[in-house]
Amino acid sequence: MSYPYQIKTLEQYKSEYKKSVEDPEGFWARIAANFQWRRPWDKVLEWNFSEPRVRWFSGAQLNITENCLDRHLAERGDQPAIVWEPNDPEEDLRILTYKELHGKVCQFANVLKNNGAKKGDRVCIYMPMVPELAIAVLACARIGVIHSVVFGGFSAQSIADRIQDAQCNLVITSDGAHRGNKAIPLKSVIDDALVQCPSVKKVIVLTRTRVPVSMIKGRDVWWEDEVRKVETQGNPACPVEVMDSEDLLFILYTSGSTGKPKGVVHTCGGYMVFTNYSFVNVFQYQAGEVYFCTADIGWITGHSYIVYGPLSAGATTLMFEGIPTWPDAGRFWDIVDKFKVNIIYTAPTAIRSLMGFGLDYVKGKDLSSLRVLGTVGEPINEEAWHWYHDNIGKGRCPIVDTWWQTETGGIMISNLAGVTPEKPAHATLPLPGVQPILVDEKGEELQGNNISGNLCIKTPWPSIIRTTYGDHDRCRQTYFATYPNLYFTGDGALRDADGNYRITGRVDDVLNVSGHRIGTAEVENAINMHTGVVESAVVGYPHDIKGQGIYAYVIFNGSKSDDESIRKDIVQTVARIIGPIAKPDKIQLVSGLPKTRSGKIMRRILRKIAEGETQNLGDTSTLLDPAVVEEIKNGKL
Repeated sequence: MSYPYQIKTLEQYKSEYKKSVEDPEGFWARIAANFQWRRPWDKVLEWNFSEPRVRWFSGAQLNITENCLDRHLAERGDQPAIVWEPNDPEEDLRILTYKELHGKVCQFANVLKNNGAKKGDRVCIYMPMVPELAIAVLACARIGVIHSVVFGGFSAQSIADRIQDAQCNLVITSDGAHRGNKAIPLKSVIDDALVQCPSVKKVIVLTRTRVPVSMIKGRDVWWEDEVRKVETQGNPACPVEVMDSEDLLFILYTSGSTGKPKGVVHTCGGYMVFTNYSFVNVFQYQAGEVYFCTADIGWITGHSYIVYGPLSAGATTLMFEGIPTWPDAGRFWDIVDKFKVNIIYTAPTAIRSLMGFGLDYVKGKDLSSLRVLGTVGEPINEEAWHWYHDNIGKGRCPIVDTWWQTETGGIMISNLAGVTPEKPAHATLPLPGVQPILVDEKGEELQGNNISGNLCIKTPWPSIIRTTYGDHDRCRQTYFATYPNLYFTGDGALRDADGNYRITGRVDDVLNVSGHRIGTAEVENAINMHTGVVESAVVGYPHDIKGQGIYAYVIFNGSKSDDESIRKDIVQTVARIIGPIAKPDKIQLVSGLPKTRSGKIMRRILRKIAEGETQNLGDTSTLLDPAVVEEIKNGKL
């Protein structure tokens, strides 16, 4: 498959970028013409950021799965679409060609229909990283059902919140999941969640770990039994549901600066065009290459760069069920060697963690097939960049350091592999169609180079968030109200002398832990639910592996006298309410928190103490009780 819109030189990048800014409609219409549409668009773009209202390719009709599957059948039906590596290296791998994947997606789409799913319904998917997860996602998209994938590490309470918010009527899950040497009981977590979710009428359960599960008559059915029913019906064809370009494709929940997770909404047409365009250009994908993204489909990276981007480009995408350190810290490199991987896309957290194990796990692995390395989820520090570049890429593979968000749908700022210059720890330049600007606190644009500010985007790109599900005003408040007529990313950035961007981290109350966004308010709410906790404040601090760690200051007046067991209980509570991913790394028990007279917690002071900057705390005289700062400083963990 050739990609006429793949940029090949720096000059071409510059001219394409210029066109995309001067004539965005002409630019994107040209790229969109390379996809299969059932009906062409009436208008490429309509937008205003004050409501906000953005529509791409309005009037056009399509189905994204025709573009990911059907259109490839004639030319590459027998080419691997998904290569799956199980958690246990002794277990058999699986390879699904485009023809096989198409067949399984149609089959499972019929299963969904047999179980009452119809266009516009919301379905919650809570599954391990097995091919059936990708099949379930595509089957939903094929019949116009809106998928909401929840990462397999979230707690029952987190799942219940997401199911209730979207009013899902069907859940797809598995008996359990394998992760490293652990078995995770997914079905029993779903059972706990569903106690609070009367909207759910059916649960489809895949067999994976063979752990005993309860199956409720009339509600719970086995995936395998349902597939057999479709087979006995003679595997009927499953024509696609024709979707409007702006129909909902999926909801993906993300943490915000307030406690309740928000459902980011992406629609069909623009998302398809942008994930494909960014995939083909950033990674410089060539037909026939094996591409390995180590993310989980439960995060946006998995949606855009394991499923929709690669498959719409006719790529071979590798899915891995396990973790980078099991059975040992050489697992990623074993996979690269085994499948002759050409492109690997992973998180700086994983790289830093593997660095800590030393080079013995890299030795003896054939990494010569690698052509492009990528990073995602958080800014990569220079030390990790050089380790990755020298030891994994052997100094000959470009590293694409990609900056983007759940809300942006696809990669926004990144060098294009081997085409535009790379710079360690810098995301470098925006993709065509993306217009970043830096603003000061007042929202005034900062011109020129060698400056830092808050990162905003001036105009819409095709995969921009359309709304937050069921609460459009929250979308407006969070992303479009801070600075009028701009999309505010919540990140700070620096623009160097050459115009390269370096992301400096969140400027709001959101932490970036191991590349995953966690709202401080969400963690505080969970801690405050623990009996005996009066109040808490959570901040981030630099963490060698995770990038940011979670530091919690807690006022506790319960009966336990032993601090250590109080800490353990609090950690347990957070894991129960949000999931293990949000467990605080440090919990300091304090008698009070630094508050202004109006009752606002001065997190700036707490952040500095957590970071060890105790000399320069600024003016504390405005605090209700300045003495509390000394006590916190002296008790720092």
